[in-house]
Parts: sequence; C-alpha cells; structure tokens
Amino acid sequence: MGRGRPARWGRWAVRCPISGEETRHVKHEKQQLARSRKRTRERLPILPTLVNFVAQRLKEAQLRLEALHQAEPGAEFTVLGETLRKPKSSGARVSRWTRVAFDQHGRKRNLTQDEHRAFWVWAAVEVLRHTGVRIEEMLETTHHSITQYKLPTTGEIVPLLQIAPSKTDEERALLISPELADVLSTIVSRIRDRAGAIPLVASFDAAERLWNPPMPLLFQWDSAGRRWPVSPANIRKGLNESLAATGLVDENGKPLRFQPHDFRRIFVTDAIANGMPPHIAQII
Repeated sequence: MGRGRPARWGRWAVRCPISGEETRHVKHEKQQLARSRKRTRERLPILPTLVNFVAQRLKEAQLRLEALHQAEPGAEFTVLGETLRKPKSSGARVSRWTRVAFDQHGRKRNLTQDEHRAFWVWAAVEVLRHTGVRIEEMLETTHHSITQYKLPTTGEIVPLLQIAPSKTDEERALLISPELADVLSTIVSRIRDRAGAIPLVASFDAAERLWNPPMPLLFQWDSAGRRWPVSPANIRKGLNESLAATGLVDENGKPLRFQPHDFRRIFVTDAIANGMPPHIAQII
C-alpha cells in the first residue's frame, strides 16, 4: 500500500551498507576450484591401479564361486591358494547353487554376494571412466539408451549411448568405444532373465523426489527373488571397500577415497590432455 507513496517512506530510505563486492564469492570459488584440480591430479595416476584391481577382484570372485559350484557337498576345495569347505546339502539343484562356504577358521563366506558386489563395482568403474557421466545418469541408463546412428555420407553404423537429462536438463549422446561396448554387452548378458528379456525395474529419483516408471535399467540386481535398482550408496560403498583393499593412501597418509564424480573430472582432464579441444569436452 505504501509503494505508491514514496513521499511518506522516502526519508527513511538509505543505501544498503553491504556492497556488491562484499557479497561476491570469487575467492571462495577459486579456492574450491583449486581443491578440485588438486584432487583430480592426485587421483589421475591412481586410476589404472584401481581399474586393474577391480578387474582382478572380479576375476578372483568368479573363480571362487565356480570352484564352489563344482565341489561336492561337504568337501573341501582349494582355489587361489585358499582352502574352503562346501556345506552339506541335499538335492543336486540345491548343491549346485550353494551360495556360502566356510574357511579354515569356520567362518562363513557368501561367495555369491562377493562376486555380485565385485561385478557391479567393476561395471561402475568402467562405465564412469569411459563416459564421464554423473552417477545418477549412469544408474538411470536403460537398455533403450543403447542406440545406433547411420552416417549419411558413408553409411557406417555408429553405436551411441543416450544420456537422459539430469543437471543440465538436456539429453545428449555419447559415442560408444569398443571397450565400453564390451562392458555394456557384459552387463546386458548378466541382467537378462531366463526368457532373454531385461526385467523392468522402478527406481526412485532422489533429485525429483518421485518414482520413475518401470524401465529396463542396466544397473539392476537380483536379491531375495526380486529385482532392485543399484543405488548410489552401493556404488560408493563398493568403491571405498576396493580402495581400502588396495592400500592406496593420499598425500597425508590417509586411505585414498574416490567419489563417482572424480571419474567425471578425470575423464575431462584426460580428454583435454590427449588433444580434445576444451569446448568440445565441455559439450560432451
């Protein structure tokens, strides 16, 4: 009501004592950028070690699980220099799909769960490092995201990975390299059901605070007879466990930590270092 009567309140109007310069966060932003670049420089040379470790860990987990399936009920078996004992069970089918084994100290180990977790950590590391996508984008990738594009000039078929809108609200397509194609093919083969189809799974969008409709997600797993989407917490936990097992430390001597977003920064840094123009890397 008083807006139209400046004569009444004009005498109390004063200039804001806080200047625009005081509210700028340039210094804070520069410090944050410096910390981010330092973190990337520290983890870039470590990436090959992590990649090799998660691949080797998956291979060893698969060897243990296969040895468990091949062993007779109640018998001991040795794999990778470790002696384990298969529990007794009745029925050929139950014996074939036994999940656990006992070590020499009598401790129970779920070899199926070990292989299960090792696989998805390996898959996440490979997809993140080959695409540079955000973790929420990776976990929302579906089988429908794998598409093909035919070049109009040569007719060559180019495989593409469609990335759903997230932070930028813009959909984009990434070229699938041979290494990434092999990883995606392995994931698709793993999640197919007995009929050869990929089950539809509903996932919760934490940013939008709503449930997505059932989709053929690539990152899904079977637990307790039901399909579940792989969560960001599962990926982060698996990364931390893998890094703890490697014994890698940072410059302060503390256990090295990797966040899924670190792969995004490393992807861009590595691309620019290998000759990709910065503006192209920014678009990707």
